[in-house]
Amino acid sequence: MDKKWRAGMELIKLTHENLETEHICCAIANNKDCQVLSKKAWLKERLDEGLVFLKCNVRGKCFIEYIPAEYGWAPIEAEGYMYIDCLWVSGQFKGHGYSNLLLEECIRDSKAKGKKGLVILSSKKKMGFLSDPKYMRYKGFETADTASPYFELMYLPFDKNAAKPCFKSSVKETEQRGMQNGFTIYYTSQCPFTAKYVPILESMAKERNAEFRSVHILTREQAQNCPVPFTTFSLFYNGGFITHEILSEKKFDKILTERGL
Repeated sequence: MDKKWRAGMELIKLTHENLETEHICCAIANNKDCQVLSKKAWLKERLDEGLVFLKCNVRGKCFIEYIPAEYGWAPIEAEGYMYIDCLWVSGQFKGHGYSNLLLEECIRDSKAKGKKGLVILSSKKKMGFLSDPKYMRYKGFETADTASPYFELMYLPFDKNAAKPCFKSSVKETEQRGMQNGFTIYYTSQCPFTAKYVPILESMAKERNAEFRSVHILTREQAQNCPVPFTTFSLFYNGGFITHEILSEKKFDKILTERGL
């Protein structure tokens, strides 16, 4: 069943049957847009692995995306948990209880599937593209592990005796990254924005004669052994971490200018 009503709101679950016709919240353009094509291709391959993309029937960002942690594209140890890729309610849809509605549906579904609990990537303070730690704590989540410089792995166990999730050692061994000089971006197609902005950033770097290397993570195995907590997008310069936030041209221009490029 791909549609249901909860608290007066229709919820739509993406399936193989409706993937082509339903919008994906972040990128609502037509199916020929590179962002839509990239995200839907990635989703299509994940659906049979247990990924759930559940959205409110509205025209905007109001959805939750989660997958069994064993199939998650994150370098974590969380066997038996459900990993939340993204919980995003923004703009005019904030303040109506939709985040609670989506999270509660995820909890209900995960318990029905026999999961030990939920796990999600957050940060010390509220930041873009990561779950709000204040909200997650309000919903009962606790910090299970941390990673430099500000990442927090939060979890909500359904059983108090469940093993605590943690980051893999690849994340902790920062000195072993072995990155080349210049800019290095690690990214996946989990977020549609990378399909648009990574090529733009690469073009900008080349125009400024800045060394630039992009690492497109194409498999779950690569993602689960990645040296960065946030595989969706992470930018480094000369091996030093800069940001996990997907950059606009204006923001990247500032970064280039600050480094004399």
